[in-house]
Amino acid sequence: MSITARTTHVTVPVDGDVPDLIDVVAAADLLGTPPRFVRRLVAERRIRFYKLGRYVRIDRSDVEAFIAASRVEAALVRTRQHRA
Repeated sequence: MSITARTTHVTVPVDGDVPDLIDVVAAADLLGTPPRFVRRLVAERRIRFYKLGRYVRIDRSDVEAFIAASRVEAALVRTRQHRA
C-alpha cells in the first residue's frame, strides 16, 4: 500500500484582488457586536466566509457589504395637524 500526495495548485491574483481576511473577533469589532453574533451569521450562512482548516476567516469587504445590505432607510414621519 502506497501513500500518494496530492497537490492543489492555487493561483493568486496579481492585480490586488487578494482578500483582506480577518478573524471572527475582528469582524465582530467592525460590526460592533459580540463574536457570538458573527459565529451565528457564519453558521446560518448569512455572510460569506473562508474555511481554512479549522479556522474561519471573513473578507473585510464582505463584512462591509453585509453592513451596507443591512441598512434600513429612515421613514418619512408625518406630523398630525390638529383640527380647529
